[in-house]
Amino acid sequence: MTETVIGVVLAGGLARRMGGGDKCLLELAGQPILKHILDRLAPQVDEVVLNVNGAPTRFDGFGLPVVPDVVDGFSGPLAGVLTGLDWAAEHRPDAQWIVTVPGDGPFLPRTLVADCLDAIAREQADMAVACSNERAQPVVGLWPVRLREDLRHALVDEEIRKVDRWTARYRLADVTFEGHGIDPFFNANRPEDLAEAEAYLQGVSD
Repeated sequence: MTETVIGVVLAGGLARRMGGGDKCLLELAGQPILKHILDRLAPQVDEVVLNVNGAPTRFDGFGLPVVPDVVDGFSGPLAGVLTGLDWAAEHRPDAQWIVTVPGDGPFLPRTLVADCLDAIAREQADMAVACSNERAQPVVGLWPVRLREDLRHALVDEEIRKVDRWTARYRLADVTFEGHGIDPFFNANRPEDLAEAEAYLQGVSD
């Protein structure tokens, strides 16, 4: 059976270190960071959803479903995961999984979904989280739609906010990805990060 996977770009953060606003709309090599993300993510999934809060019209040019957090208040990445799971359950009942990625990571692995699915099958795991440079990347994960009510209970009733506190309850596959000149989960958190990403892309294109 072919697995149906929905991609969810988590772009609901506060972007304090960038001075506020939407990091995913900042330009990198002449295109919004979100465009770089979509170029890598969209071919791997059946549909892409953008999880952001505030006015959705600022993303009209991308032609994506835009969904705000389903829990009130800024509850961190787990709120985005739950939002994606709820969206998939309502709009794509054929979907078994969602994959979440941050809205400021333009160098995602092009084999992210396939490698996570392989690891889950191989290890008989419930879910997968990406790793690089011996560090887990808890915002980058493959999550089963079947656990959405479990996550809702953890978020709403137990007030769990840390991804690893929730994933510790399940069999988790850690999937390591190697970078080629730059960390595949590089985040543009600060203006100097954006300059580093520009320099990397310039070197690749030279």
